[in-house]
Amino acid sequence: MSRVARRTGSAGSEWERIALIARLLAPKRRSRDVVVGIGDDAAVLRASGLLVWTVDSAVEGVHFDLDWLAPEDVGYRATQAAVSDLAAMGARPLGALSNLCLPKRFPKRDLERLLRGQAEAARELGCPIIGGNLAGSSELSITTTALGSTRAPLLRSGARAGDELWLLGDVGLARAGLLAFQEGASRKRALAAAVRAFARPRAHLREGLSLVGRAHAALDVSDGVAGDAAHVAEASGVAVVISEERLRKALPRALATAAAELDRDPLELGLFGGDDYALLATGPERRRPRGAKVIGRVEAGRGVSLETREGRRALGGGFDHFAR
Repeated sequence: MSRVARRTGSAGSEWERIALIARLLAPKRRSRDVVVGIGDDAAVLRASGLLVWTVDSAVEGVHFDLDWLAPEDVGYRATQAAVSDLAAMGARPLGALSNLCLPKRFPKRDLERLLRGQAEAARELGCPIIGGNLAGSSELSITTTALGSTRAPLLRSGARAGDELWLLGDVGLARAGLLAFQEGASRKRALAAAVRAFARPRAHLREGLSLVGRAHAALDVSDGVAGDAAHVAEASGVAVVISEERLRKALPRALATAAAELDRDPLELGLFGGDDYALLATGPERRRPRGAKVIGRVEAGRGVSLETREGRRALGGGFDHFAR
């Protein structure tokens, strides 16, 4: 269905849309952390420990294209992307707020599908959507504020020389999925796993909690391994060395298949692709959590580099929204 066809018809008045949102996003079973949810001027939470806040936006034409993704995928990935920041901080989700900006004639059926995608992600994550805002806009956008709690937040600034560099989760597939859409190849069987990785990313909450008390630094991979390793290096005042051999071994098999179909190097997709929301962390060998893959190390110095059989080469940063 074309974008023009999707935009004919309307989801109704503002109040009808709010009622629809409340019906589809209200959890069937109230969380012990939620005192007041959707339906009042503001939500009320019961919390203990340190509070961790994050906000993330998904904007049509910047983060997604409705000619590629179904509305439920847009809602799902927006929620998962926001909560991924909580995972990176070693926090347990308490709830989320959703600010929806909708085109005036956004169809009711598409709104229902988008909300069902948000609700599905919220259930999977144990992160109920407890309120938000609704506004008209020239394009579709979802801004999600997620709140969590932790006893010891994981930061980017704690990496130490001598740490291992850990990867928890897969990288590169989401970038391959984006390329599949851009090149009109998203229906090819060899690219199915990559397309799903882009459309349906997962916040690694369990893995993030496993890092608490073990990792010195952590963040989620939204800008690619190279870009996010550079964030750790800068924040911690250290050098991060990524091993080409170890990273290649850590890449998922499905990425090799997708990369061959797209005529790309899987290593480059892993290094510079984003939106996988795997976790990158540093810590001592004796505290390495189960399932973490060692892909490099931390040294004294500055910057991030790739170690190959021929030597080392410096790596640049990650995705920049304002780069020309």
